[in-house]
Amino acid sequence: MTITNQNGQQKEKITALYCRLSVDDIKEDKNGVKKADESNSITNQKQILLAYAKQHGYLHPEFFVDDGVSGTTFDRPDFRRMQAMAERGEIGTIIVKDVSRFGREQVEMGRLTQVVYPSLGITFIAIQENINSSTGDGMEILPFYSIFNEWYAAQTSKKIRAVNELKASQGKRVASTVAYGYKKSESDREQWIIDEPAAEVVRKIYALFLGGKGPLQIAKQLEAEKVLTPTTYFHSVGKKTSNPVSADIYGWNSSTVTGILDNRQYTGCTVNGKSSTVSYKVHKVIEKPKEEYQIIPNTQEAIIEERVWLRVQELRDGKRRNTKTGRTSLFSGLVFCADCGAKLHFCASKSLKRNQEFFRCANYKNGRGNCSIHFIRDVVLQQIVYDEVSALADFVKTYGSVFQIIRQYRQGDIRRKKES
Repeated sequence: MTITNQNGQQKEKITALYCRLSVDDIKEDKNGVKKADESNSITNQKQILLAYAKQHGYLHPEFFVDDGVSGTTFDRPDFRRMQAMAERGEIGTIIVKDVSRFGREQVEMGRLTQVVYPSLGITFIAIQENINSSTGDGMEILPFYSIFNEWYAAQTSKKIRAVNELKASQGKRVASTVAYGYKKSESDREQWIIDEPAAEVVRKIYALFLGGKGPLQIAKQLEAEKVLTPTTYFHSVGKKTSNPVSADIYGWNSSTVTGILDNRQYTGCTVNGKSSTVSYKVHKVIEKPKEEYQIIPNTQEAIIEERVWLRVQELRDGKRRNTKTGRTSLFSGLVFCADCGAKLHFCASKSLKRNQEFFRCANYKNGRGNCSIHFIRDVVLQQIVYDEVSALADFVKTYGSVFQIIRQYRQGDIRRKKES
């Protein structure tokens, strides 16, 4: 089969050989090493698909591979690439090892195999079930395979959730992902040990933040010092990640720094229950409130002391945003709206004089927010605070003897309680 491109040239249609491996197909052996089920490994699928294409005369084979992606979603990188080529008329045949490799979601599965591909003149073949849409073989039973495969995915999801709930109830770590700065122990795959090169970067990030730098400033400094991003570092030490390596291997961003500053596991604890998904079919992540987190202390050696982490969180709660002028206020991050409770942002610009700089409610948003316009000038706020502190100081000075008596009484009361 041929197609005509935009230049009027004839081009042969390709045979798409689609492979998929899910994280559910990867199991741990007795030594804790994760390996794919050999029958569904990408290598095995490629061999079977290529041999079938050659044996049956399907020309111009091209592989499309999604490794480590669930079949309950069709939002997969190489599947999307294959689908785009199919819609451009560049594909004549799609071959999969079995129906489950193509997908485990019956509605979209039926739409593609029974409506879209026939309309595009594409032959769909599933080798194991002997399905061939051009001859009609197996097409009447294809919907039942799809229903069974989706049911299998639902049952697998239930089992995984049950195992995770059991592990959490026993005080064990649920997530398999290892935080940047740690690695799994060779002798015990459940145990995290410090990965010193990455841990040193983590310590540096905390030190820079405590030194007054914000996440964006820290990211820029790490980039300038040519520190590998976490994803790039993982790949450099042979660790697989769900994210591909960026072209800019030193391109840190503020969200990565913020995630490291927010990660309590650097204090040596395990944090379970941070998020969940809507369902086994809808993979949207739902973040849970921090109050619902399960904190298990002393599960690995700490990279950051608990008191340091808590101090960082305290500073982040009252973080100060730099203005374009570089000017800040003594009260930045500490002032809140009396009406809605949102923070008041410090506003300064080159056109404003020092006595004109002001705080404005974060929920006002130029009339598009849910709070009315109101503000207070920074110099006015300073004067109010100064007056209040001065009045308090005068009060303490005037009634100093009374405060001294109260202090002595409380100290005596504490001693009496200890003695009793």
